[in-house]
Amino acid sequence: MMDSAKYEVVIIGGGPIGLACGIEAQKAGLSYVILEKGCLVNSLYNYPANMTFFSTSERLEIGDVPFVSNNAKPTRSEALEYYRRVAIHRKLNVKLFEEVLEVVKADEVYQIKTKKHNYEGKHVVIASGFYDIPHMLGVKGEHLPKVTHYYKDPHFYAFQKVLVVGANNSAVDAALETWRKGAEVTMVIRGEGVGERVKYWAKPDIENRIKEGSIKAYFNSEIAEITEDTVVIKTPEGLVSVENDWVISMTGYQPNLGFLKKVGINLSADEIMKPQYDETSMETNLPNVYLAGVICGGMNTHSLFIENSRVHAERIITKICRGTSF
Repeated sequence: MMDSAKYEVVIIGGGPIGLACGIEAQKAGLSYVILEKGCLVNSLYNYPANMTFFSTSERLEIGDVPFVSNNAKPTRSEALEYYRRVAIHRKLNVKLFEEVLEVVKADEVYQIKTKKHNYEGKHVVIASGFYDIPHMLGVKGEHLPKVTHYYKDPHFYAFQKVLVVGANNSAVDAALETWRKGAEVTMVIRGEGVGERVKYWAKPDIENRIKEGSIKAYFNSEIAEITEDTVVIKTPEGLVSVENDWVISMTGYQPNLGFLKKVGINLSADEIMKPQYDETSMETNLPNVYLAGVICGGMNTHSLFIENSRVHAERIITKICRGTSF
């Protein structure tokens, strides 16, 4: 086995909160490394190309670096540019495209193995987000090439028959944007209407498009089956088959809780599966292993965002510098 690179803090996840943890470690004079399985702020990169954040730019700032955007609410491209500039300005030690395979305790340190290298850390921070694993529909045909759980750019769907599954922001954005590029759009929504969390400027837009018939919507419905050229929808009136070229399934995502369990972090026994950690220090049931960001909420992925979890970085590094036990 190759020798391990040794650090006081190993941070798993190169999203905004992982970067914030790196900044705090750097400010405290601790040696650290940030391990990211994809590109820098990989989750944000996978957001829709034309997405606008609900938050204002100053609430997305980290490391005391100002985030200036053209409008009060920044776009995805502006956020990517901002976090790149933060990484450059702070000279952050980030290792990209290094997925962590395992974390094992060895005496007083942890051995962290990636696909490329081995690392050794006295403290481990897991800030891996929740955008990795899509909620599956669990229907026949879901694995056909025409089905995607990640929506990027609307032009690809121009003049095609597109079915969008979901009722929240991602689904609404996909439906409106593809429709405006000339797609024939159908929505399948499990509830009685679009979600209450839909951005205030998009909610009346989608509701008006549905009301006027520009976008067809099946409420209280779900997909029964997907075929090469159709989608069968289970509606209150019975099964309906619609012609279809592409399915965009925006049913949400979940954190990799299996990884936490594999590491040895306790999860609650209920459906939320919230990890065990101390709210004041973010330390888990494993000594010197911490959680930061949205992963702290378990399956409740709508409780934590960049703006209300930036403070996790400060709590963790304060605890590490203080050197007390869990």
